[in-house]
Amino acid sequence: MAESRAGVPQNSQWAIAFETAEQSGWVEPTVEQYIDQQYSGPKAALRPIFDAARRLIEELGTDVRVEGRGTYTPFIRARQFAAIAAATTARVDLGLRFVEAPESELLVTAKAPGQSTHKIGLTSTADVNDEVGSLTAIAYQQNGR
Repeated sequence: MAESRAGVPQNSQWAIAFETAEQSGWVEPTVEQYIDQQYSGPKAALRPIFDAARRLIEELGTDVRVEGRGTYTPFIRARQFAAIAAATTARVDLGLRFVEAPESELLVTAKAPGQSTHKIGLTSTADVNDEVGSLTAIAYQQNGR
């Protein structure tokens, strides 16, 4: 576990910061508010790609949880298995976490978004195809209960 020079564990640092922010009047955005923020302004045109990838991921099982983050959207089962981020104004990255990565020309080794080991660049809703669905299903299966 990471610690600061003062010896306070990283998770405790986050808990202290979160509590302080709430006491100052900050209200954590909802998952949908985080997503709306990510796909606004110059990245608004990417929202249909995000929505198509999200549908594909959520259809994998009723145990898929979506969480909110400022720069990406994680999808969790027993642990995070997928994450979607508006990488540029022209591309959405679908990050996948593999225990053992399958062979695919679509996969690029990555350390982001989230806990991804690989990512796939999506530039249109047509890119959210059967092969992307199969790769996402493998990540889902490898990170289950």
